[in-house]
Amino acid sequence: MEEEQLIAGLRAQDRKTIEYLYDNYSRALFTVISRIITDKDIAEEVFHDAFIKITRKIDSYDESKGRLYTWMANICRNSAIDKTRSKEYSKSNKTNTIDDYVYGLESESGTSELVDGIGVKELLVDLNEEQRFVIECIYFKGYTHSEISEEFNLPLGTVKSRIRAAINVLKKNLDRI
Repeated sequence: MEEEQLIAGLRAQDRKTIEYLYDNYSRALFTVISRIITDKDIAEEVFHDAFIKITRKIDSYDESKGRLYTWMANICRNSAIDKTRSKEYSKSNKTNTIDDYVYGLESESGTSELVDGIGVKELLVDLNEEQRFVIECIYFKGYTHSEISEEFNLPLGTVKSRIRAAINVLKKNLDRI
């Protein structure tokens, strides 16, 4: 299904289009969330909410600002970040055992292949180590600019400069996706 058809079908709330969207995009979108939230049950809950948000808010999608997948991935990413900042999530993480953390990391190995399949890893190869680090922290781990600055003892201006430089490199390589 072409992107224009997909958008039109979603705007019409066509059931077949929504099923197509789920069948073809759910794994990649779930991967965006599971990079930030390692607990599978919570990640599934966040994905469910994000998927509903995507189908209900399709009218807010603006084709001139980017591709549909990017818009959907941002909704998923933002939903995951919002969840990690919630009081409910903070309280549940305080009681996690080391096993939860270890098994969460092991499950990550299966998701990296999905992200690679949409071309993200190939784009990150063009970034230098400092740029790649900040992009991975922001887009895969859910850090804010300030959190990177504080946690890794980097000046906020340096973090923002590295992000800006990375975005410029990524923009030049968009045609490869």
